[in-house]
Amino acid sequence: MLSQLRDLDLQLLRLFVTVVECGGFSAAQGELGIGQSTISTQMAKLETRLGFRLCERGKAGFRLTPNGEQVLAATRRLFAAIDTFKDEARGVADKLLGELRIGLSEGLATEVLERVAEAIGRFRGRNQAVQIELLTAMPAELERRLLQDQLHLAIGYFSGNQAALECRPLFRERQVLHCAQGHPLFEGGEPSLQDLQRADRVHHPYRLVQTREPLQSASSSAQTEQVDGALAFILSGRHIGYLPEHIAAPWLARGRLRALQAEALGFEVQFHLARHRGQHPGDAQQALSEDLLAAFAT
Repeated sequence: MLSQLRDLDLQLLRLFVTVVECGGFSAAQGELGIGQSTISTQMAKLETRLGFRLCERGKAGFRLTPNGEQVLAATRRLFAAIDTFKDEARGVADKLLGELRIGLSEGLATEVLERVAEAIGRFRGRNQAVQIELLTAMPAELERRLLQDQLHLAIGYFSGNQAALECRPLFRERQVLHCAQGHPLFEGGEPSLQDLQRADRVHHPYRLVQTREPLQSASSSAQTEQVDGALAFILSGRHIGYLPEHIAAPWLARGRLRALQAEALGFEVQFHLARHRGQHPGDAQQALSEDLLAAFAT
């Protein structure tokens, strides 16, 4: 009685199916590449393993016993299931699985979001079944979440002080100093550097870690890391501050904002695709990273 299926049993069952499909031992010799006596010996082994005869062979010709008919049908189902398993296993091996948590810096330009969307579209075109979570946060928060392995990837501008982060450049964003309608510097000619240094400026604590803002005025009673917060302070008419060009553009068009020494005091911020160096990237993370880099390279 066959109580456990072994590799040898599968080999014997395949021989049995071939013999049946060829119509007998003699006819199966060419297909199997072995002699009739060897085929007979192998069939006897299989029948011993099963505990019953599978076929009658002799002068009357080759024919299956009732048990043989049942084993033939069961064997064909078995091999079909094995083929299905191999196909599915092969598909799983080629399929990207799991979850991805991606952080985006708040206040990104429309064209940047379009590139991110393009990358997601490319990724979804792959053989994948990945759950993706997107969240927006301030740069310092994105950096913290990366370091605590709460994010797989993040797009933002980072302090550059964390050796634990691997950063790959994606795009640059220009920042320009602005004031709003109602501010003393809104009207008249271009203000001097001294005028700007005396003005109450919106303070960005995270950006100052990088010391990238050309105007380093000490006069500040307003503090925020968020673009929306900076815009609100500036629109109050009581503060000057830096804004990304794409954020300021609609307000400039409406006459509510004025750029201050844009050429001299404007600067660019490099945005990166970042990940934690200590976190081993899975196949899905690597694939999405490739798609993001490709989207921003075009």
